Amino acid sequence: MRGASQIRRSFFLAVVFLFGFFLGAQELIDRVVARIENDVILLSDVRLLSHYQLLVEGKTESDSEILDRLIDQWIVRSEANIARTPQPSDADIDRAVQRLVQGFSSQQDFEARRKLAGLTEVDVRRITADQLFLNSYLDSRFRPTVQVSEQAIQDFYKNSLLPRAQARGTSPPAFDTAHDFIQEALIQRGINEQADKWLKESHARLRVTKMLEESHP
Repeated sequence: MRGASQIRRSFFLAVVFLFGFFLGAQELIDRVVARIENDVILLSDVRLLSHYQLLVEGKTESDSEILDRLIDQWIVRSEANIARTPQPSDADIDRAVQRLVQGFSSQQDFEARRKLAGLTEVDVRRITADQLFLNSYLDSRFRPTVQVSEQAIQDFYKNSLLPRAQARGTSPPAFDTAHDFIQEALIQRGINEQADKWLKESHARLRVTKMLEESHP
């Protein structure tokens, strides 16, 4: 009986040791890299966005730059929740993911790049949904205040679109054909400019503590 008791005690100690080791490993794998108000941003959040950038752009920003993006997203998400911005529908997410896939040479190429980036299908869908949600709020907040004049559209066509077409040796689209696309591009630029200004002002009002040591996966 004493031998059995010793075995049970040894087994218990082994379990305790392994559990402690597991918790220690988890702490090494994931940790808090920023505190923002009463919330936190984890290293895993930085890694996830880094992997998504690798998928979409073929390269990633530094960890500190990604952390700044995540803080921006936290600000937008908080305001979007207060404004009760609706979540994107499954159909909206499907279309957005499909547009992402179309940026690759084939579905197989996309899948290979996704796996190489270390992302699951669920990861891609979740990040896509989050981006749609954040963009929807920014659009609803700032689009009404962006004014694009007809002269600005004409100037963009003359000074940007035409030179680019000439440099590529392609025929430029007619002004009437390109008009609405140029207008939307300028509106989006205006939204981005106003959002950037708003985010900088919001940063100054927040309690943010960064604890990120620059590293790479």
